[in-house]
Amino acid sequence: MKKSELIDYGKKLLKENNIDDYSIITKELACFIFELDRNNLILNLDSEVNEKDKARFYLALIELVQGMPIQYITNKQEFMGIDFYVDENVLIPQPDTEILVEEVLDIVSKKSEPLYILDLCTGSGAIGISIAKNTKNSKIVLSDISEKAIEVAKKNSENSDIMDKVKFIKSDLFEDIQYKFDIIVSNPPYIKTDIIKTLPKDVQKEPIIALDGGKDGLDFYKRIIGEAKGYLNNGGYLCLEIGYDQKEEVEKILKAFDYNNIYCKKDLSGNDRVIIANI
Repeated sequence: MKKSELIDYGKKLLKENNIDDYSIITKELACFIFELDRNNLILNLDSEVNEKDKARFYLALIELVQGMPIQYITNKQEFMGIDFYVDENVLIPQPDTEILVEEVLDIVSKKSEPLYILDLCTGSGAIGISIAKNTKNSKIVLSDISEKAIEVAKKNSENSDIMDKVKFIKSDLFEDIQYKFDIIVSNPPYIKTDIIKTLPKDVQKEPIIALDGGKDGLDFYKRIIGEAKGYLNNGGYLCLEIGYDQKEEVEKILKAFDYNNIYCKKDLSGNDRVIIANI
């Protein structure tokens, strides 16, 4: 069987199973299985597939049909121009979260002194590592309750060559944090518990601990906002990703704890996505 024939089969199967972006995903899978970039894949479409690669391709297609995200098969997701390793222990970084990183970088750019930054609920480390890669003197703490997530964040920090700029702490939010910071940034779990079971199959394959924000989706905002002031230096910033419909509720929580200069940034689709406040 030629590579082109196997790819056509993959596209047909994923399309029949209502997989969005079936063509892009099939080509991405082919690049991964055959260890080729897009250009070389095109140049090698008429070459034969060996039995081992054919079997791997078929098995991966079954996983995709069952809802496995392509990123967990290839162990790769691009974010802020960086290729991050991802697996089932961490959320897959999404383009909208780049808005959060860009806002933190904008804050950092206006400061002359080195800043200490906490990436709370770090997961893959995408937020904190991206900040570290794009700032000169900032020191970043990457924290998560999951030991396996911390291991992924360490792997990505090593791959990104920023180990000298980061520190890792396993902690249930602020429980084991013993420092104060100039910026605390977080993309916490914020999906309502009852909504999770209605999400697409591929999203449901991501770790529930990183999705479930409680009955109203606000559990982690209440805890983070309530406790963060004790871990921020004077004038420090709290930067949070939020669900598209959570702006008003999160703003109310921030105001209840006397945060100042609260403002919101929209994502690429025009939805409210990031809230910034300081003390």
